[in-house]
Amino acid sequence: MSTVTYPVPDGRIGLAGNLRHIGALTRRNLMRIKADPESMLDAVVVPIIFTLLFVYVFGGAVSGGQQAYKQYMIPGLLGTTGLNLAMAVGTGLNTDFQTGVMDRFRTLPIARSSVLVGKMLAEACRGMVSFAVLISFSLILGLQLKTGPLGVLAAVGLSMAFGMSMVWISMLLGLVMRSAQAVQGVSMVVIMPLQFGSSIFAPTSTMPGWLQAFTRYNPLSNLADACRSLINGGPLAHSVTMVLIWSVGITAITAPLAVARFRKKA
Repeated sequence: MSTVTYPVPDGRIGLAGNLRHIGALTRRNLMRIKADPESMLDAVVVPIIFTLLFVYVFGGAVSGGQQAYKQYMIPGLLGTTGLNLAMAVGTGLNTDFQTGVMDRFRTLPIARSSVLVGKMLAEACRGMVSFAVLISFSLILGLQLKTGPLGVLAAVGLSMAFGMSMVWISMLLGLVMRSAQAVQGVSMVVIMPLQFGSSIFAPTSTMPGWLQAFTRYNPLSNLADACRSLINGGPLAHSVTMVLIWSVGITAITAPLAVARFRKKA
């Protein structure tokens, strides 16, 4: 039996209707997480593993001691935590199409963009849990919040803004790639150079010239520098401005592409 679809252009649905649809779809995604607690493992366990490994394996070599490296690496880790979570969204979106979940959405008179926005907001909730775990565990290890709680909240907010912009890239990959495995593979190609070709784990001054040029324009370097300044103190105007420009630019380009691709695919 064929599925009857009732496409409804976004323009026919008012703001209140869009908000209701987004709220309902966000709750659906959160309920799926509640029903499958194992899906939170990457948000809860990975920040702890990364912190332990890098602080106690590389801390002495990079900064001469674990405490100095905690103050250097952990603020930068805020940015890569949001990135890792964001890039997993595309895999789930691709799987939804493969399992037929999207066929149900095709029959509903809802704005197509609300499906993607609902996924993004649910991912933001997962991200907040991950940031809370990372900061709490880092405080146990001895991280010093030299600028106070407001600086930490600002660093989390900035990391969240950049992470949500990367969610749009992930969803676009999930809509373009033919399989979840392909999405994972391409996501790793995106994540690895951004993470390790940045100032998150080590100062860039020891890197070769060509790599320093890459790190200079890498948004994760700007995000790591901004988070360090917000937590440890120091100049932050340039790095914060660059992160915001990157976040707005990525969202402005990829969000319309993802929504257009979703309408065509759905």
